[in-house]
Amino acid sequence: MLLCGRADDRSCQPVTDAADDADDDAMLGSQARGERPLDDDAAAASASAPAPPLSPRAGGEGEPRGLVLACADLAQKGDLDGARRVADAVLAGADPRGDAADRLAYHFARALALRVVEKDGGGAPVGVGLATPATVSSAAYLAYNKIAPFLRFAHLTANQAILEAAADVGARRVHIVDLDAAHGVQWPSLLQAIADRADPAVGPPEVRLTGAGPNRDVLLRTGDRLRAFASSLNLRFRFDPLQLPCTAELAADPTAALELHPDETLAVNCVMFLHKLCGEGELAAFLRWVKSMNPAVVTIAESEGTTGVGIDDIPDLLPRRVAAAMEYYSAVFDALEATVPPGSTDRLAVEQEILGREIYAAVAGPGSGGGRPRDFEAWAAAARAAGLAPRPLSAFAASQARLLLRLHYPSEGYAAEEERSACFLRWQARPLMSVSSWQ
Repeated sequence: MLLCGRADDRSCQPVTDAADDADDDAMLGSQARGERPLDDDAAAASASAPAPPLSPRAGGEGEPRGLVLACADLAQKGDLDGARRVADAVLAGADPRGDAADRLAYHFARALALRVVEKDGGGAPVGVGLATPATVSSAAYLAYNKIAPFLRFAHLTANQAILEAAADVGARRVHIVDLDAAHGVQWPSLLQAIADRADPAVGPPEVRLTGAGPNRDVLLRTGDRLRAFASSLNLRFRFDPLQLPCTAELAADPTAALELHPDETLAVNCVMFLHKLCGEGELAAFLRWVKSMNPAVVTIAESEGTTGVGIDDIPDLLPRRVAAAMEYYSAVFDALEATVPPGSTDRLAVEQEILGREIYAAVAGPGSGGGRPRDFEAWAAAARAAGLAPRPLSAFAASQARLLLRLHYPSEGYAAEEERSACFLRWQARPLMSVSSWQ
């Protein structure tokens, strides 16, 4: 993976796929090696009679997408029996191993069926289960990196912003607060770049990483792997785990203890984190808390959702939430359809363990990790309101993102574009993710 400190640094060279894979393996260690709306009349008709078998290719009101939206509408109105019948019809006809439309419909129907079960009690539909957070495999996480560019794009662009901010002030001690450390896959490339660019006369700066997450054991293993990797680079490194039963609790409790030192250059990394915050008030409080720490840089990477006017005034707007999520995930599933073989076990694992869980969270809404749909303008408005100012990404950061796509995800559909002081990942014309930095 490419990562350099400045746009005019001619020493930057692309690293091979094998090096990227080695980074992933260094981070994941033994785990990676196997340890491991239809209209109201149509909705009423669906509720009053058993749903017929569904043909995945059917058009009109009986197509999978229309039935999924009808199911959401029925659940919103409290007709749980009708919603269950419609969800069952989709699950009976949509193949989770079929084409992109089938897979998309299946996962949304599954999420809605589980929501109905939670509201009404009883067992889940046959063959429909929901893995708990602890069961998401590192293999699926690595597969996601391999077949889709979202995580690498976010990590690469955010890391470049952190590296440039540290270089601008000549930092000798860098403290990174990572609000969703997960398996730590973001950090080896940054540590490598810091070590490579060090002045031999003074050596590399000291790096401290505070990694937040809900599972202390995972955090401790992540810390062990990163310490071993940093040691191999002769880099002074410290990892502090910050266990939170839910990462969003850091915003709910701004007094949470963080060890800060005045001689450190602080970077706050919010990669796929802010969407977990439930309401505008919680988001605003969190960003004000971040600003109060006077960070040199704040990195924000989020999926490009659709912001609805007045959405925070309505506590549970299920059909609207489902429609917005389907619009986004239809592009994601189309991208996988165009770039990964339908029989790929990696694709199936990613759709079941990662995308399926994200869809469930989006359907379940605030309080379940799904948060509220927002786009870049909404994130930027919230950051500015908290007193943060945009820190434009360098042209080199955008060029690295484009090179990443060419080297690892060669497809005419993916594109990286720099605009509005952010870098956007697109599939066709649809923006899927934005990465920006603030100060």
